[in-house]
Amino acid sequence: MKQTQTLLIGAVLLALFLGALDALIMSAAMPTIIAELSGLHLYAWVYSAYFMARAISLPVFGKLSDLFAVKKLLVVSVTLFILASMAAGAAPSMGFLVAARVFQGIGSGGIFALVYVVLTEAAPRDQRAKTLSLASSIWGISSVIGPTLGGFIVSFFSWRWIFFINLPLGLLSLAGIFFFLREFREKKTDVSLDWAGLVSLTGFLLAVLTLVMTAGRTIAWISLPALLLAMAALVCGAWFVRSELGAADPILDLRFFRRRGFAVGNLAGFCASFSMFALFGYAPLFLQGALGQTPLQVGMAMLSLSLGWSLGSLLLGRVMHYTTQKTAALAGALLLAAGTGMTLGFSTTTTMLHSFLVFQVVGFGMGFVTLSTLLIVQDSLGSRDLGVATSSHQFARTLGGTLGVGVCGGLVTSRLLNRLETVEVSLPQDLMIQLKESMENLFRPEFQALIPDAARATLKTAVAQGVWTTFVLVFMVSIICFVLVCFLPGQEGG
Repeated sequence: MKQTQTLLIGAVLLALFLGALDALIMSAAMPTIIAELSGLHLYAWVYSAYFMARAISLPVFGKLSDLFAVKKLLVVSVTLFILASMAAGAAPSMGFLVAARVFQGIGSGGIFALVYVVLTEAAPRDQRAKTLSLASSIWGISSVIGPTLGGFIVSFFSWRWIFFINLPLGLLSLAGIFFFLREFREKKTDVSLDWAGLVSLTGFLLAVLTLVMTAGRTIAWISLPALLLAMAALVCGAWFVRSELGAADPILDLRFFRRRGFAVGNLAGFCASFSMFALFGYAPLFLQGALGQTPLQVGMAMLSLSLGWSLGSLLLGRVMHYTTQKTAALAGALLLAAGTGMTLGFSTTTTMLHSFLVFQVVGFGMGFVTLSTLLIVQDSLGSRDLGVATSSHQFARTLGGTLGVGVCGGLVTSRLLNRLETVEVSLPQDLMIQLKESMENLFRPEFQALIPDAARATLKTAVAQGVWTTFVLVFMVSIICFVLVCFLPGQEGG
């Protein structure tokens, strides 16, 4: 039995690795993909379509796992991910690639929701924290392998193999799931699907995420498209609340939010991910754009964030029986706030060693917060609603990270452009347009080569001031996370 359990855990962790790797391996390949398929205006949507589809499908698969066999749902999710990967690898155009990424996102949303359910159900009660902490290590491994593997594949093979590589790994994962996964909970025989809740939730998330990802970049915050998106979000949000209150078996029972562990645990996870992923997204802009560090140096500094997250979670999983879940969450939130607070002292004289250590503190805090709050959220509901509890936490973290990157991206872009427009030396108009489209253009060598020498110092100052705004917001959200954790219910460790 123990060997079977180990093989099962390995199979589902491999599935999780595929989803995590796919979010990171793209960065090295995108310039080559754009050169071959054209469609620069769809550049950002190759990423956005994937993350939006994943965010929307997470709560849906979580609810379905409480109604139907987890094994069948996980097989469907991994199969969909593999097929979408094959379609993405064979994409004849950017539009086709974006469409394939949507289905990849749906599959990865199912994987992310269901893998944590399987790990929770497969582990004995006293080993649950240790088993769940293994999932966090997958993110650390993916962050190390992803960009490097992407660069290697693009350099020596074709960019299409960053998708085709998912086939053998996915089939291996499917085999393990098929042979070793069994159902741990009895499910209802009479199932009533909440279609109204599903449609309204999808509409709400699409409107909100599209608004956050485009406002301040491709559309102005105060504009007709932004207003229409905001109105759509309000209408769909109101429809979702109304449908859930009257549904026989809602996608998300709003009464769960009356339970302090569920509501506060998810909010804390949301805030922690907002801070973590905003820092992950825009600290490299500061290090490379303001300090002039090389991509390799920036990569090493940022690696400490993901490794700190993985190591923090793994460490907590092994010492959880010595403490309580709330104490662990408090320690993590304190580390998170302390680390993000130290970024406020970053300046043009900041060393890479100092950055590495600061990011390590933030990463450890994130590892502690995410694992401890997940356990608290799961404990707040009965085993009958384990799927909803687990996926709600995954969804809160995904939404927090997406909104964090989106909001901070808008702030950095607007502040940077405003700064450049108020100084005498500014960038040429075509470069300004590229910056408005995507701040990530600052990392592209071909973009940097076009920057006039007289504008480089101005640009570095503007970047530093723009990203410092992000550091302030990230620190404030980390403080909110700490305050929320203080209100978590006290629970016994182990």
